[in-house]
Amino acid sequence: MTERHPLFKPLVFVGGLVFGFGLGFSHMARPEVVLNFLQFDDLGLPFVMFGAAIVSGIAFALMPRIRDAAPLTGNPYERRLKPFDRNVLVGGAVFGVGWGLSGICPGAAYASLGTGNVTILWALAGMFLGAYVQGYWRSQSTDTEAAFAGAD
Repeated sequence: MTERHPLFKPLVFVGGLVFGFGLGFSHMARPEVVLNFLQFDDLGLPFVMFGAAIVSGIAFALMPRIRDAAPLTGNPYERRLKPFDRNVLVGGAVFGVGWGLSGICPGAAYASLGTGNVTILWALAGMFLGAYVQGYWRSQSTDTEAAFAGAD
């Protein structure tokens, strides 16, 4: 891994602030807006998502042509493909169910907390608990696989 630029962490922080402000400005940090979208009552969410996808798509298409490496990390621009396996399928399903039940995705949950939605702490606690359980489960399955590999 290459040495990161000294402004890497401050710029990531500023990027997070801009992202949170954008979520708040577009009202996507309000669970009732997301729930209204899931019930097909308010279709503003797809416009926000497509707008972000268009900006990201343009950046991903142009940046490798403009520069060989990311300016803050020095890492080369390249596609990182991840296999579609059981973990991706189960993780996506759990994410979707959690998003539907709480009415908010993890990124917007923090922005929602910033708008004064204190009850979102329940959803954040569930996210942290789920991440901990998943990490514990994965570490146990990795230990079991290592024990079986050592027995050969």
